[in-house]
Amino acid sequence: MSNKNSDPVWAEVDDRREAYAGLADRIWEKPELNFAEAAACAEHATMLRAEGFEVKTGIAGLPTAVMGEAGTDGPVIAILGEYDALPGLSQEAGVAEHRPIVEGGNGHGCGHNLLGAGSMLAAAALKAWLEETGTAGRVRYYGCPAEEGGSAKGFMVREGLFDDVDIAICWHPAPLAAVNPPISLACNEILFEFDGKASHASSSPELGRSALDAVELMNVGVNYLREHMPSTARIHYAVTDTGGTAPNVVQAHAAVRYLIRARELDELVPLVERVRNVARGAALMTETRMSERVVSGDANLIGNTALEELMHAELVRLGPPRFDDEDRDFAKAIRATLSAQDIRAAFSRFGVEPRMDVPLADDIMPLCQGQGSSIGSTDVGTVSWVVPTVQMRGATCAIGTPAHSWQLVAQGKSGIAHKGMTHAAKVMAATAKALFEDPAKIAAAKADFARRREGRPFVNPLPDDVAPDLPVAAE
Repeated sequence: MSNKNSDPVWAEVDDRREAYAGLADRIWEKPELNFAEAAACAEHATMLRAEGFEVKTGIAGLPTAVMGEAGTDGPVIAILGEYDALPGLSQEAGVAEHRPIVEGGNGHGCGHNLLGAGSMLAAAALKAWLEETGTAGRVRYYGCPAEEGGSAKGFMVREGLFDDVDIAICWHPAPLAAVNPPISLACNEILFEFDGKASHASSSPELGRSALDAVELMNVGVNYLREHMPSTARIHYAVTDTGGTAPNVVQAHAAVRYLIRARELDELVPLVERVRNVARGAALMTETRMSERVVSGDANLIGNTALEELMHAELVRLGPPRFDDEDRDFAKAIRATLSAQDIRAAFSRFGVEPRMDVPLADDIMPLCQGQGSSIGSTDVGTVSWVVPTVQMRGATCAIGTPAHSWQLVAQGKSGIAHKGMTHAAKVMAATAKALFEDPAKIAAAKADFARRREGRPFVNPLPDDVAPDLPVAAE
């Protein structure tokens, strides 16, 4: 790492890095899914209190969300963290072969154990710097559950939890160190359910009305719709209820879950309505009843050139993470399990030539503000519609490691992960420090935000009547 004393806020990060590496490891060891992150939330709340933050839990009606605030007067800078895991990605740490700990169990396949710990590390360092210098300003850490399909930040936005925030800062684990290209797809996830009438499929089929037929017809209709939607849009589905396993019974109930994505919010809304029309048509054709429930929804990211240039400058000033030979050896072992296509894809997102011989990030990627080749969705996008927002990618794994893979989980407690997390925390803290020191930088970010939002009304993809998809409590 760079000289500990070269920046006071970097020094504060260094003083805490072992404690927060431990936090990241404890979260890794207890991988919890959407809105069930009780242990992770409790760990974050405990650490926030130990750092002297004023802590609130259960914010926005989300039982596993937490917020910590420190400082007085001045601007409010939010630092966003996450800590949810993914299903089916259980994996032993530190080994370069597929070795589940619990067959079919959960795992941190998107590095959110690091994301939350690294963001809180940045917030804690910033809090200490504010106190030591007497600088006016407030730092607020948002512990956000359920990014993986739960859209928790969208509920927070809907409840007004960002209304007084001046700037939002975030990061995400990745193979490379860079400012995040400000692109993502707006999305809605909707459960469509069909109810018909059961009957004996052989002796009285004419009396039945098949809900499964309705699901199948909806899927066919959406497949024909794909030719007539924007090329950047995406539609995925999973049949969640086939109506049973007996072929001699006409299925009275069936369900399918659709994830609909578009480049912009104003493209998403009409595309969702077209999918709904297909579902209505399938119900009409089969004489079944269709009902729907919005499960989640994210807006697309809105970029902010002023913030991106500032964060990139801080990233360049810090330099790349300092990995050692042990880190590189483990990265090479992981890379032996990956394809050349995986490795090239890591570079293509930032528009640079692949370097197939480099196992770990040894440089800072150029500032990329254009279109990317790999686009998903994130609930950070919803935040970016209500407050100027910037993110970085922190180098926490071997180059080419796919997200949502056992290989990423295997690296989640490694020296690579800890060094990359600490590196990202320094960049986020230094970016926030620069904003507190120069109010003109905050004003420039707000002017950029206003320009991008002009003539673009914000419609939260989570309607007011949609509740979070909380797990059913065990009796």
